[in-house]
Amino acid sequence: SGQKVCYGEFKRSCYKLAYFQDLSRRVGFQEARQACEIDGGALLSLESEAEQQLIENMLQNLTKSGSGISDGDFWIGLWRSGDGLATSSACPDLYQWADGSISPFRNWYTDEPSCGSEACVVMYHQPTANPGLGGPYLYQWNDDRCNMKH
Repeated sequence: SGQKVCYGEFKRSCYKLAYFQDLSRRVGFQEARQACEIDGGALLSLESEAEQQLIENMLQNLTKSGSGISDGDFWIGLWRSGDGLATSSACPDLYQWADGSISPFRNWYTDEPSCGSEACVVMYHQPTANPGLGGPYLYQWNDDRCNMKH
């Protein structure tokens, strides 16, 4: 389940946010990707700063709605395919959008992506975490292990 919000000004006119406080309902990257596809969509591809801001506003509205939303990152459709660990300086260029979009827009948190065994990307949403070197852990992107539950 999730909250569907529609706008007319972006290429994708509708977005669906799914947030589960119950940790047992959170899923890994491939499970999230499949759930979106079954629902007729795709994990989010962010193509511009304006679209990033739209999503941030949607998450802020969700937080203000009194739903009790707390820390919990959101999968987006950016990932790095291929076998083995990527450790070269070219690693950031290996990430691609799951839906085939070719947007070069990125919103990495400071010192991300860290690469290695982390190949799938989340949008941070940790309002209770103490800020790090890159500021609060809110809305910037972080690569994570694909089997993590978000």
